[in-house]
Amino acid sequence: MKYIIGQNREQVSIFPISIDAAIDKDNEVRIIDLFVDSIDIDKMGFRTDYGENGRPAYHPKDLLKLYIYGYLNKIRSSRALEKECKRNIELIWLLKALVPDHNTISNFRRDNPKAIKNVFRLTVQIAKHFNLIGGKLIAGDSTKLRAQNSKKNNFNKKKIERHLKYIDDKLEQYEQELSIADKDKQETIKKEIDKHNKRKDNYHKLNKELDKTGEHQISTSDPDSRQMITRNNITEVAYNIQTTVDAKCKIPIDYKVTNTNDSNAMGMMLIRAKIILKSNNFTALYDKGYHKGREFKIADVLGVKTMVAIPKTATNAPNTDYNVENFEYDYNNDFYICPQGNKLTSNGNFYNTKNYRFKRYLTPECKNCPVKSDCSKAKYGKAIQRSEYQTYIDKNKERIEQNKQYYRQRQAIVEHPYGTIKRQWGFDHIMTKKYRKRAKADVGFILSAYNIKRIINIIGNKVFIKYLKSLFSSFIQNITKIKAIYSSIDEIWFINLSFYYNLRLSPKYYNFKQNINHNGTC
Repeated sequence: MKYIIGQNREQVSIFPISIDAAIDKDNEVRIIDLFVDSIDIDKMGFRTDYGENGRPAYHPKDLLKLYIYGYLNKIRSSRALEKECKRNIELIWLLKALVPDHNTISNFRRDNPKAIKNVFRLTVQIAKHFNLIGGKLIAGDSTKLRAQNSKKNNFNKKKIERHLKYIDDKLEQYEQELSIADKDKQETIKKEIDKHNKRKDNYHKLNKELDKTGEHQISTSDPDSRQMITRNNITEVAYNIQTTVDAKCKIPIDYKVTNTNDSNAMGMMLIRAKIILKSNNFTALYDKGYHKGREFKIADVLGVKTMVAIPKTATNAPNTDYNVENFEYDYNNDFYICPQGNKLTSNGNFYNTKNYRFKRYLTPECKNCPVKSDCSKAKYGKAIQRSEYQTYIDKNKERIEQNKQYYRQRQAIVEHPYGTIKRQWGFDHIMTKKYRKRAKADVGFILSAYNIKRIINIIGNKVFIKYLKSLFSSFIQNITKIKAIYSSIDEIWFINLSFYYNLRLSPKYYNFKQNINHNGTC
């Protein structure tokens, strides 16, 4: 049997191949290189204020290239990225054989969450350039990504009380054993008592912290994470990631990392969508988790049409024919007509609940109504509470009923990125630990990588590379203009050509430019 035989490892090549020759001209890694080189690091907000003393810092562009490559190739761990820098030929080419330490890599993500969000926004702008953003139909939803905090390290009042009761029972048991134990065993029991007392003190501290903050729960490993229902009443300690996805090419245009549920999220996401799209001439689709009157009012003020799935009515009449939705409301005269033709009126007063105000509608005809038992179990008959936001809720219902096929697109639009990110890439958890700020950076890289991949898949590598080369060329021209303006100044203030390629200017130049900006003179 014949087999293909590999090359002798010890064989010397007469014409050695350069690292650049080993990377195909349309390789995805070249896109990453051009993409990052075309970015103005200072405008993006990346940290660049490194001291002059000691070992020089790695340039933010090199670390940004490393992270984008990592997320595109399902590598998020700083230690794994460090390892790849030593053995992955694409990364050796991309970073020019630099091998940053895993702490340096990790700190870059930790220190630049806002700048990473700006990189994501740049991917949206590129998608707009290629006409991949329709701007007429968007869908919003959320997904839970598990935090670096186990359920065991998440506490609420009931859980703390349960632990304290268990400890008190154990202490009582140990006290009884201590009174009858011999001297050798007493030392062991006393150690157990001390251990449980320390645990008890810790739980009391957690209780005080909950009282102080007013929160319902507390996480000890990642303080900003919260235990949430993920699906089918299964809970996880997680973050809730709100996203807005454009329908044309399933590209996310916005995201927000939260630790709360969906009910109060729609209004803010619509405000942001209006700013991003620079228009309110679009329709937004959401599931029933976003169905809230106050959020509908915000959408109405913005002039944005929404279609939010209608949740099932919590309270039903004994006979569903007499549910509230079957009562006709007269908008002009402010009263309801029941299925029996009776008029339900209010006294005009609003009553307050925790989240909204409402009017109460009654009719004296209920007492003698022949279908009272079918309509209501209340002693004095039916009473309808109409929220101050009910008008906006009714408008949403009308839009849903008139555009049922339109609304059914929601899941196909918004779940597309989640399917890729969570199923194909395996990014079902937050990589960073401690605080929402760091979680934002992780999510920012995930969605930036998704958008870059999506753009590549739609327009192709060659078109994307050509576009990025033109962007980079414009940046080089701008730098050349700056150099021409200040050509009379000692050129030692400008570093060599390799730094120009990476848009790295000397600290002296920045200080000089700052003086020009502040003083108007040299």
